[in-house]
Amino acid sequence: MTLSDEELAEELTDGTAATAPSRLRVVAGRFFRSSQGRIGFAVLAAMFLLAFAGPIFSRWTYTDKDFTAFMQPPSATHWFGTLQTGADVYAVTLRGMQKSLVVGLLAALISTALSAVVGAFGGYFLGWTDRTLNWVTDLLLVLPGFLILAIMSPLFETGQWPLFVVMLALFLWMVTSKIVRGMTISLKEREFIQAARFMGVSPVRIIFRHVIPNLSSLLIVDATLNVSSAILTETSLSYFGFGIQPPDVSFGTLIADGSRTAVYAPWTFWFVAGLLVVTVLAVNLMGDALRDAFDPSASRRRRR
Repeated sequence: MTLSDEELAEELTDGTAATAPSRLRVVAGRFFRSSQGRIGFAVLAAMFLLAFAGPIFSRWTYTDKDFTAFMQPPSATHWFGTLQTGADVYAVTLRGMQKSLVVGLLAALISTALSAVVGAFGGYFLGWTDRTLNWVTDLLLVLPGFLILAIMSPLFETGQWPLFVVMLALFLWMVTSKIVRGMTISLKEREFIQAARFMGVSPVRIIFRHVIPNLSSLLIVDATLNVSSAILTETSLSYFGFGIQPPDVSFGTLIADGSRTAVYAPWTFWFVAGLLVVTVLAVNLMGDALRDAFDPSASRRRRR
């Protein structure tokens, strides 16, 4: 029994589709073949595990005070020592890590989503839409974000840290949106976008179903790198008292408190400072590995 040309082509197509790996699988394979990717992923996973599972193994919470142990060095009772208030350094450090990781992730996701939507809409529609969005983008680029967040810091009290996350994200998306805009202008002339337009697909649907998904590599890498930017920005603001407000804690508030006693009680400062450095380094390693996984030619060019 022989197959016609059409049946043979269909068989070959089906077989290829069944065996060809998806783009996600290819990118994941490249990522985990990279030593940077493996190390960054393992370290960041360990940081999340420590932050959210670590408190289970301690008898102290971040609000507990041991009035028999003020400024005590690390011991079997207090693994990271205690602060001058009697608080357990291990407990408050992990609480601060939780808050900084959550703030960094949420701010990165919001800022990346903003950059994708604003850049794609501006690049696709052009005209007055593009001019308006460009004006907003340029305005936010020249505004002093640190100063504005400092002025608004009284609004972040009494547990209003989600508002701080939103405000922080509003000052992280502008540069990426300009890159997305330029890529969208080029992308909308491609054949599949033109075909969707001729078939009567609405512009908004084209943007969310075709344009933004085709920019996923840029947006994923941008979101990863924005995590470290958001964590460092939050740390800087909280260090000066303009970010996460007491009684809650974060990396910034803990470093600010520990810097006063770092000379004669180093355990109040160096544990949290070291975890901050390791976390940001792991995120940056993952960002570099993701960029190389999506664009292997870029890594080859850098090695030359």
